[in-house]
Amino acid sequence: MEIFYYLVFGGLSAVVAGLELGKSGKDRVATTTAFNAFKNNYVLVYSLMMSGDWLQGPYVYYLYSQYGFDKGDIGRLFIAGFGSSMLFGTIVGSLADRQGRKRACITYCVTYILSCITKHSPQYRVLLLGRILGGVATSLLFSAFESWLVAEHNKRGYDPQWLSITFSKAIFLGNGLIAIIAGLFANLLADNLGFGPVAPFDAAACFLAIGMAIIMSSWSENYGDQSEGKDLMSQFKVAAKAIASDEKIALLGAIQSLFEGSMYTFVFLWTPALSPNDEDIPHGFIFATFMLSSMLGSSIASRLLARKMKVEGYMQIVFAVSAFTLFLPVATSLLVPASSVKGSGISFGGSLQLLGFCTFESCVGIFWPSIMKMRSQYIPEEARSTIMNFFRIPLNLFVCVVLYNVNAFPITVMFGMCSIFLFMAAILQRRLMVVADLHKLSTKSQEMTGEDEPLNP
Repeated sequence: MEIFYYLVFGGLSAVVAGLELGKSGKDRVATTTAFNAFKNNYVLVYSLMMSGDWLQGPYVYYLYSQYGFDKGDIGRLFIAGFGSSMLFGTIVGSLADRQGRKRACITYCVTYILSCITKHSPQYRVLLLGRILGGVATSLLFSAFESWLVAEHNKRGYDPQWLSITFSKAIFLGNGLIAIIAGLFANLLADNLGFGPVAPFDAAACFLAIGMAIIMSSWSENYGDQSEGKDLMSQFKVAAKAIASDEKIALLGAIQSLFEGSMYTFVFLWTPALSPNDEDIPHGFIFATFMLSSMLGSSIASRLLARKMKVEGYMQIVFAVSAFTLFLPVATSLLVPASSVKGSGISFGGSLQLLGFCTFESCVGIFWPSIMKMRSQYIPEEARSTIMNFFRIPLNLFVCVVLYNVNAFPITVMFGMCSIFLFMAAILQRRLMVVADLHKLSTKSQEMTGEDEPLNP
């Protein structure tokens, strides 16, 4: 393997280690023993849940191909997963708010375990059912757990600022270190030990079962709006009204959809971007490098949040940098001569793109704890899970459209579109900051007026 990959990985490792070991008093927040126990419990559960998710990623496409399905069949399976998340996401989100977030988290474990079991069957219909179950589970993973955490954190009376500590640590481990370890462990089970491509899915089910046991034994239940007579349609109306009546929530949803839509599109495009002429690239090692970059981003985010930097301010820069990094494939295709040798090592243009993609993944690492922080501030508690899954409707629709037309457009057009979306996210983030500042000024003015009223009867 070319030394370039080792240099990038080694450099990122040194920077992450330096950031983590070099944290000063300004980068650390004084908390309580009770909060630390609560945080560690959630981070452990979240890491187990993400293990169950990350273990499946490296081999899902390969497993389907081993069962004899072609690219079109596999594409339809992926569309079924995202379509399921889009269609059923709001329903399970509303049920989580009404029936309990702890119960929803347990449902995630059960649903994803069943999805893993379906991978043992070579029947297309069974695999399709597994993708549908996986789509439902994904909706719960990205709404129920966060909703439970925010509600439980507030219920226990912890400092709202401490939420960012839990978010940053969960992303650092669950979306960074765990992803790297899961990829290596999946490779060990499937290839080195010879258990085959189904083995990572069985391991994922085991980790999910362990996490479910911890949830059942140590988590308390919390809810959204439990008003009598409120059915699912009423919950939808409450969520839709909150989005329509509060510009901050609408902007946050648009920003999230634009960024995550670009992020998921990047997942499908980075391999052909780095190897347009079938260059020999180490996919697993590059994936680990991306996850290390994400860890770097979450480490940076934890410092920014600990120093009480304005999230709405620095995220404008993050989105702008992201837009630039995903424009690199367009720029290199125009400015850097393409390699004409098939099967060779990564080209100079590919090397530049890899550095840009690592920067993008660092932005992803900053994005997750930061968007979680903003959601905890702006989304009302009574319909939190429902609103969060409303946000995922345009995201999943966008990904389905991209998957369906992935061969219809040149890869540079797809990256250019993502770059435009990220630039739009930066503009909307600027607008969100302005609206939020105006709201704070208005609230403060009303409070001052209310204090003066008794003096002026």
